[in-house]
Amino acid sequence: MSKRTWALLAATMVSLIYGVSFTIAKDVMPMYVKPFGFILIRVFGATVLFWLVSFGFRLLHSKNEVRNDKIQLQDFPRIAAAALFGVALNMLTFFKGLSFTSPISAAVIMVTTPMIVLVLSAIIMKEKMIKRKIFGILFGLFGTAFLILYGKSVGDATNAMLGNFLVFINAVSYGFYLIIVKKLMDKYNAFTFVKWIYTFGLLMVIPFGWSEYQEIQWQTIPAIIMWEIVFVVVFTTFFTYLFNLVSMRELNPTTVAVFIYLQPLFATIFAMSLGKDQLTWVKIVSAVLIFVGVFLVTKKKSLQSQ
Repeated sequence: MSKRTWALLAATMVSLIYGVSFTIAKDVMPMYVKPFGFILIRVFGATVLFWLVSFGFRLLHSKNEVRNDKIQLQDFPRIAAAALFGVALNMLTFFKGLSFTSPISAAVIMVTTPMIVLVLSAIIMKEKMIKRKIFGILFGLFGTAFLILYGKSVGDATNAMLGNFLVFINAVSYGFYLIIVKKLMDKYNAFTFVKWIYTFGLLMVIPFGWSEYQEIQWQTIPAIIMWEIVFVVVFTTFFTYLFNLVSMRELNPTTVAVFIYLQPLFATIFAMSLGKDQLTWVKIVSAVLIFVGVFLVTKKKSLQSQ
């Protein structure tokens, strides 16, 4: 199997894990663990895993093989910013939003991330905008707004409007993270900077999650829910990052970003198979508008390079 095939498989696995995680996390919250308490567990577990892997990576490789293992002092503010947007604000708003809305609605809104990155790139990095992309952004934002305002859900979606809005804030936050972290990825070994991003992120989420963490009644949590918590820590957080590393080595960023469009498909199939959610005309119309917007934004004149 070629490296490119492995990269495509890894990118698909990321979308599959994220798509399944919408429903799995919804099972845990808020009945057994409140959103911010869950984030504290998730970030703490991932931080430990990243430090252990980083330590093991250093043991298995010589100093010459470990590229830029030490973070330069002037880069810590960028790491702190990446931790804020990629870990703290990103995860806190997502899990809080997911506790209020449905898995399908959350997955559909997350598809706006590539468009958000494009807008932020135009503002921050002064990248040129063309009419097609502007129309795409308007389509996507209209679809997102439609879903936020009218996307009612089945089950225990207690406040779909607020939940959808928080998930959208999560997507914006992640867009900032992708721009901030780009220079770090080019400069340092991946495990070197990600362990520090999660360390800073852990410090940021402790004040929000500590009280909810203390409320957890571990003895009352069923075994299946415990395994779902482990899944979110190990697979949704840790392994998705590793799979992203594999895909980003062989594919360009635009190709990798396209795979986020698979998340609503996987989330819908998984949620509906378990009876956790259902399709409505509002979700279908919103999804069509968002996908048209994403297509217009990400379409290139030539796709021969990847």
